[in-house]
Amino acid sequence: MLNILNAVVAMGFFSFAANPLHAQKPPETVDLSSFPGQSIDDVLVPVPSEVFIVLDKLGNPNWRSELRGSLGHQTGNRAQVALLLGTVIAEGFVAVEAEDSEQVKDIGRRVLTLSKAINVEKAVLERSKSITEKADVKDWIAVRKEFDGALQDVKGAMQELGDDDLAQLVSVGGWIRGTEVLTSIIRKNYTTDSAELLHQPALVHFFSKKLDTLSNKRLADDDLVERIRKLLSAIAPLIGDGEGAVIPQENVTRIHKMTRDTVAAITSKGA
Repeated sequence: MLNILNAVVAMGFFSFAANPLHAQKPPETVDLSSFPGQSIDDVLVPVPSEVFIVLDKLGNPNWRSELRGSLGHQTGNRAQVALLLGTVIAEGFVAVEAEDSEQVKDIGRRVLTLSKAINVEKAVLERSKSITEKADVKDWIAVRKEFDGALQDVKGAMQELGDDDLAQLVSVGGWIRGTEVLTSIIRKNYTTDSAELLHQPALVHFFSKKLDTLSNKRLADDDLVERIRKLLSAIAPLIGDGEGAVIPQENVTRIHKMTRDTVAAITSKGA
């Protein structure tokens, strides 16, 4: 999925299509070659930014209906907090697409709280304030840039702390939430072109490899991490390996259910 959400912030912005953010006629097909498929190792937190832009070109998704009612419950488990941070940042991009200023502000505050729990609060403090300010005036392009900037800041802070394993969990959390939303939209108006956005076997392999080689044993043995390993193994055959593989609607539905259930586990009090 464009690094499914990998691009989430492979961070190059396409011009948005509809509303103040979008202004292009939807193409008949999706040009996946426009996605930055390189630099997978540089990705920290995949969120829906660029994939969602392409989906807008395929129609007019009801982003507001994709927003979660809750941003999840934080536990003392560092693996769960990192995964939750990823899902919340991904939620931020959904809220921007929905142009929901109150939700965006709530997410900005939640990002700050979760960052504090894993010792990178200072890295996102100013970003969180700016997200609130920009959301108040509905400057959605600026809000999106602040979310992207926050991702970069978190990445730098985690590298300084030597928490590369934790950073990978943030990435995976964002990818899972992004995939849940993407499959929800695709299955509601299925086409083979839109389903092709899920054909990212290299990214699934990348995340699987990263989770299999976590150096922190406590994180590696975490129940949620093990659940996500199984999720990635289950998704791999559903998206196919070969070029031009067609992902049928039933596979999209299966991936949606698996990612939805995993997000529920990540965001649960009992995680």
